[in-house]
Amino acid sequence: MSASKPKLWFLTGSQHLYGEDTLRQVASQSEQVQQLLTASGRIPAEIVGQPVLTDAAAIRRVMIAANSDPDCVGVIAWMHTFSPAKMWITGLDALRKPLLHLHTQLHRELPWATIDMDFMNLNQAAHGDREFGFVQTRIGAVRKTVAGHATDERLQQRIEDWARAAIGVAHLRSLRLARFGDNMRDVAVTEGDKVEAELRFGVSVNTYGVNDLVAYVDAAPDNAVDEVVAEYMASYHVRAEPEALRYAARIEVGLRQFLTEGGFGAFTTNFEDLGGLRQLPGIAVQRLMADGFGFGGEGDWKTSVLLAAVKAMGRGTGRGSSFMEDYTYHFGPGEPKILGAHMLEVCPSIAAERPSCEVHPLGIGGREDPVRLVFDAASGPGVVVGLVDLGDRFRFVANEIEVVPPDEPLPNLPVARAVWRPKPSLAESAEAWLMAGGPHHTVLTQAVTTDVIRDFGQMLATELLVIDEHTAGADFGDRIRWNQAYYRLAQGF
Repeated sequence: MSASKPKLWFLTGSQHLYGEDTLRQVASQSEQVQQLLTASGRIPAEIVGQPVLTDAAAIRRVMIAANSDPDCVGVIAWMHTFSPAKMWITGLDALRKPLLHLHTQLHRELPWATIDMDFMNLNQAAHGDREFGFVQTRIGAVRKTVAGHATDERLQQRIEDWARAAIGVAHLRSLRLARFGDNMRDVAVTEGDKVEAELRFGVSVNTYGVNDLVAYVDAAPDNAVDEVVAEYMASYHVRAEPEALRYAARIEVGLRQFLTEGGFGAFTTNFEDLGGLRQLPGIAVQRLMADGFGFGGEGDWKTSVLLAAVKAMGRGTGRGSSFMEDYTYHFGPGEPKILGAHMLEVCPSIAAERPSCEVHPLGIGGREDPVRLVFDAASGPGVVVGLVDLGDRFRFVANEIEVVPPDEPLPNLPVARAVWRPKPSLAESAEAWLMAGGPHHTVLTQAVTTDVIRDFGQMLATELLVIDEHTAGADFGDRIRWNQAYYRLAQGF
């Protein structure tokens, strides 16, 4: 991910009707609102103010400039006074970055004893933003609308959610993904239209021979391997033989170099296609995910793309996200739960405690016993998200969950894992997930909320089905059918 902090351009609308003195006050008050939002510490991007906009040509120029600035991930627009909205039509039509309509005003309360028409003319966002809202609806502009005072926690949270989604979209627009081999044979859900993915999301997905990676692994310098082994020893409880540990570190050095040199932010592997690798990559994949790379097992590039975006959206929260798979169920006694895991590849960013670095037989792949990190996931609220290709469109499916400790220790399960209670219940969530065609590979995140994912889907014009505490089977089935009709009609003829 880019080392530079993403930027949000702050646009303020007004007009010349009230004179230059009023426009200077508009600019000053706009700066104060921007400062209030920045001071909240909630917005994960730098807010960059632009000159007050009062005519169509200037508005179009600033929108085109926003499109061209790689650091600009989105645009916030506020109509401070009455800004006739016809002047915004061509600019909004040109904008290709996410848009947030901020409906606010500088003062929290009215100065009842002193209010006069000068105050009214200066502070009429209630007037101007309604004009702006109409023209956005009239031309079909995709946006998020947020109303309230700049110090309101709800407003700050909603802007934060939108900004994180915009960061995820910006990350996808320049994302390159390397597939080492193809996807697992005879599996349906890991297939997908890579051309449509690049058109819809911006991500470039291409395949490389596994032995292209093996060449990097075999050429990994011994001193670099030594440094990675030292990191293993310092970071984890190591219970692995030195030879296996060194080869796992060699895979990490080679894989990291391959991805870095190629500008890749995501990748996949496949246990059915390992070429000259002596181990299925385990700890290397886990640590690369912890550093922000997207990953999908068994060639699942769609989940890798999704994880890369979620990692970008969750940056700075101090909470984790991981590649995941719903593996098996606990129907009772007690509350039903899901046990999620994978063969090796669960990200340590979700670990409850310091992971253990271990070597165990894998049973598939036909290679040496691989090194992996073993741990339980941290407890707390989260979301499980999947991305599927339905043939005529993509669909996100999300299930709100609560990660919990396992009912008992799992001494014989030699992989990282998470146990969670899905909402509204295991049976109802599973039925809804299956009706939606949700995948078995997912992203489990405790860093990104459903609201962020909802904004993310809207920005990408991609369907989202949410399974939460309010989900009921019959209503959920109706929603799927209504969505099917809507998206078919929206594609046109």
